[in-house]
Amino acid sequence: MFRCALPGLSVLVLLAFVQPAQAQLQRNFPANALRGELRITQPPEALLNGVPVRLAPGARIRDTRNMLAMSGALAGRPMVVNYTLDTLGLVLDVWVLTEQERARQPWPSSPAQASTWVFNAAAQTWSRP
Repeated sequence: MFRCALPGLSVLVLLAFVQPAQAQLQRNFPANALRGELRITQPPEALLNGVPVRLAPGARIRDTRNMLAMSGALAGRPMVVNYTLDTLGLVLDVWVLTEQERARQPWPSSPAQASTWVFNAAAQTWSRP
């Protein structure tokens, strides 16, 4: 009996150490990532900062745990996100932000701001000139 319980117990002990480590991971956003409020209305349609936009074919939405999320499951819910656009202006990559990520200020909300601010990729921070 004891031999059967030993592998299960060792897995539980290992999981206890893995969970805290995952919570401390910092996501790295690309330099072209902008910040805004996204509300998916009827996929692939959405509102980005109150302006109608469309999700690109193959758009990737990552939730606060960095897991892929389906756009239909997030419909109707306002989310503070970092996002990138493709060459046609469609929303390509979306990261739903955690409290800690939202606290990183300033973060550009337009391409014009991003072109004049300086991005520190290692610290994941922006500075205004």
